[in-house]
Amino acid sequence: MVSLPRRVLAVYFFLTGTLFALWGATLAATDARLGLGPGRLGTVLLAMSLAAIATVPLAGRAAARWGSCRTVRTAAPAAAVAMAGPALAWDHLSLLAAAVVLGAMSGAMNVVLGLRAVETERATGRPLMGRMQGLWTLGSVAGAGAVTIAFHLGAGARAVLVAGGLLLAALYIAVAGPGGGRASAVAPPPVTAGTGRGVRLVVLGVIGASAFVVEGAAADWAGVHAATVLGASPAAASLAYTVFCVAMTGVRFAGDALRARLGAARTVRAAGATAIGGLTLVLASPALGTPAALIGWAVAGAGVAMVWPVVASAAGDEGGLPRVSAIGYGGGLAGPALIGGLAEAATLPVALLLPAALAVLIALAAPPVLRPGRSGLPGVEAAHAAV
Repeated sequence: MVSLPRRVLAVYFFLTGTLFALWGATLAATDARLGLGPGRLGTVLLAMSLAAIATVPLAGRAAARWGSCRTVRTAAPAAAVAMAGPALAWDHLSLLAAAVVLGAMSGAMNVVLGLRAVETERATGRPLMGRMQGLWTLGSVAGAGAVTIAFHLGAGARAVLVAGGLLLAALYIAVAGPGGGRASAVAPPPVTAGTGRGVRLVVLGVIGASAFVVEGAAADWAGVHAATVLGASPAAASLAYTVFCVAMTGVRFAGDALRARLGAARTVRAAGATAIGGLTLVLASPALGTPAALIGWAVAGAGVAMVWPVVASAAGDEGGLPRVSAIGYGGGLAGPALIGGLAEAATLPVALLLPAALAVLIALAAPPVLRPGRSGLPGVEAAHAAV
């Protein structure tokens, strides 16, 4: 029997999206408070990414020993409490240390939460991940919106991070309630044979990483871009990530029907083209103004919304979801730091050419490796995404 009910799992996804929005929506204010600049901020994001990636195997072993349910119930509140670390930082080095702790906790939580969802999906034989990802982005919208409101009311980023982190930790604990235990045994995913399988999995991983780089650019750099390049206020700057998440959420909840109509390959091709259009608006926003940037981030969010669900479904058909996830998450975590390095070497608008180029890669590279009419779950139609 599944020991973490689906409704609780859904709330965990929502709360996790909210948690990550606290970090992304307050990053511009933290940058301004500490006077970091793109280069030092990029090192913070890189350290956070490396800590998260390094935690992946440890989290997997913890889940194997104690069960994904018990592990995620421990990791989630710990990640929420770690959100207070950046608020307490007083300079670049202290923020760097806090980011390492936050990255490690967040990486463990994300890995085990995903594992818990996959186990639940396979145990019930019903698709869950499309809705779960939609709830994650819905939580991001709520979190970013709450930060925007708090800024309008005069709250500082430090108070928002501390209060938000502690509140979310309490909610994780309260929602889960007593208990824990191991996940029930589920059948392993099918493994396809063929000499091209490894190449397909690597390409799928790169495509997933490309989508995550676009998401990371919105989460970590959209607000900074609006504040430092366009001269927007902190409230308007945090709105950039909010509109991105709103568009992504809407498309994810409606994405299964779209995929059923267009098929996997055409869906991702359209997604890449849409993201290209949105990021082009963002790149042109220094001439067009802040509204153009907000519209551009919204269009980009709509574009990348279904890339990862479709890619992960194809990876599940190949029996290579763990490998594809590792490539995708690793590349996605490193992407915002790479943007920071490019911004330091050139400018932030030039650095945002990277996610735009990766949107082109998505549109061109995904269709040849996607197989229409296949799903990652036994007996489930291809319209459902398995992540």
